Amino acid sequence: MADVTPLGPLLTAHLFPTLDARLIDLLRSLTHEDWERQTIAPRWKVKDVAAHLLDTQLRRLSFDRDGYTPSPAPAIANDRDLVSFIDRLNAEGVAVYRRLSPPVLIAWMEQTSREAASYYTSLDPFATARFGVSWAGEPVSANWFDVARELTERWHHQQQIRLAVGDAARRLHAIMTPELYHPVLDCFMRALPFHYRSTVAPPGAAIRIHVTGDCGGDWHLYRADSWVLAAEPAGSIAATVTIPQEVAWRIFTKGIARTAAREHVRVSGDAALGSHVLEMLAIVG
Repeated sequence: MADVTPLGPLLTAHLFPTLDARLIDLLRSLTHEDWERQTIAPRWKVKDVAAHLLDTQLRRLSFDRDGYTPSPAPAIANDRDLVSFIDRLNAEGVAVYRRLSPPVLIAWMEQTSREAASYYTSLDPFATARFGVSWAGEPVSANWFDVARELTERWHHQQQIRLAVGDAARRLHAIMTPELYHPVLDCFMRALPFHYRSTVAPPGAAIRIHVTGDCGGDWHLYRADSWVLAAEPAGSIAATVTIPQEVAWRIFTKGIARTAAREHVRVSGDAALGSHVLEMLAIVG
C-alpha cells in the first residue's frame, strides 16, 4: 500500500470578517418581503435563518469565550441526545431573535461578528476546542477544526438566505468564491473517513471526490487499515465522484433531496462505493 499523508490542518479564522461583512451587506439590502421568504430549510424563513446566525454567535461568545454553562447542564449520552439538545437550543434562539426588527438584528449582528472574529483569531489553532466536531466522529477536536466547522455553519446559512432572495447572480455568488467557499468544502470533506468507517473496500483502494468550478478541487479518500483523507492522490482509484460546486454544499447540509442530488452528480467506477458520498452530512442533526 502507498505511504499516505493525511490532510493537514485548515486555518480559517482570518475569513470571518469578510464572510460576516457580506452577510451584513446582504441583510441591509433585503426588502420587507425578502425577510419573510421561505428558505430551503423547511421550518425557517429568511428572518429565522438570520436569527439563528445571531443566536449561535452569541452562544459561541457566551459558552466558549466566557466559559458560561447554562444551568442545569444537559446530559449528553449519545448522538441522539446531542442532536435533540442542539435542535432545542436552535428553536429557542430563533423564537427569541426573530422578534427583533431588522435594524436591531443587523446592529447586534455587526457587534457580535466583530467580537467573534476577534475571539477566533485569539485562539491557539492546535489547542483543544471546548467541543469536538461530532459529524467527523471526533469527541475531541483542535481549535482549528472547530473554527473551520463554525465557518461552514455561517457560510451555508448565509447561502440559504442568498438562495431564497437571490434573483440576481451577484447575490447568489457573492460568497461562492475560492477564498470563502473552497475552505468550506475542504472542511466538509473532513467528515469522509468517519462517514465511510463501516464501508468495506480492498486495502489500497481510493475514492476521488471532484467538485467542479473554481471553488472546487479534488479530495482522495484512501483505504489503509482504516479510511484516510489523503493530502495527495494515492492508491488505485476505485470510484470517482464528480459534484458541481453549486450543489455540493447543499448535499452535505441537508439542502437538497438525495434523489435530486443524484441528477447532478456523476459517479464512475464502483457506483455503490462512490455514491455513498451522497449520504454524508457535515452538520449536527
